[in-house]
Amino acid sequence: MRSMSGFFELRPGADDSPVILHVPHSSREIPPEVRAGILLDDPALERELDHIVDAHTARLAREAARASEVTPWRFVNRLSRLVVDPERFPDEREEMLAVGMGAVYTRTTHREALRADDFDAGPLISRYFEPYARAMTDAVAGRLAATGRAVIIDVHSYPTAPLPYELHGEGPRPPVCLGTDPFHTPPGLLAAAREAFAGCGETGLDSPFGGTYVPLEFYGRDPRVSALMIEIRRDTYMAEPGGPAGPGLTRLAKALAALVAAAH
Repeated sequence: MRSMSGFFELRPGADDSPVILHVPHSSREIPPEVRAGILLDDPALERELDHIVDAHTARLAREAARASEVTPWRFVNRLSRLVVDPERFPDEREEMLAVGMGAVYTRTTHREALRADDFDAGPLISRYFEPYARAMTDAVAGRLAATGRAVIIDVHSYPTAPLPYELHGEGPRPPVCLGTDPFHTPPGLLAAAREAFAGCGETGLDSPFGGTYVPLEFYGRDPRVSALMIEIRRDTYMAEPGGPAGPGLTRLAKALAALVAAAH
């Protein structure tokens, strides 16, 4: 079932599945009208996308869903995070704003100018961010109505070497980083993830990236919504930066499918 917006997609899973695989950063697509507001020339933009896109994570989620006995739901962003980043919040005062990476990025991964200083982010928030947030909220509400709970598994990747925009790049960079939230990540879900990814190398916790994504309507309020972020170091499954996937992707898809099974 493709959304009417055309820039994100909710792929239905089993009626009795509470699991949503959320893939927010896998795309390189930028609409022409958005591209017009980006200061980088074409080669520089392609290099930036190589660094910032969580390449092949949509494929990873797709292969994991296909391998699952009970098919999870998938919510996939079809546009680049350089359009809007659906996992930020427009009015938040958090540390990513300090490096120009709030809901609408104004700086690149190397802290260069991405948009003009006087760029008006409002139209992008209205056109792209708000519909995405509503649709993800509806997807979670749908799982709650159908199964009594929802489990959001956020699928990401990160570069082997830290990029200049990272504020905690000096921390550990394990093959698999598990991002958690004190309210929404129950111990059982975390333990299941550690077990599922045990064959993929060391798993770490909240480094170099931490936290989870939960729509604001439920965040910190509804314990029926569980969430875990999976951050996979890119050298374990692809050529960096921006290169093709390798055989490691299959191993990771099987691990993700095992986590999906445990979450049911």
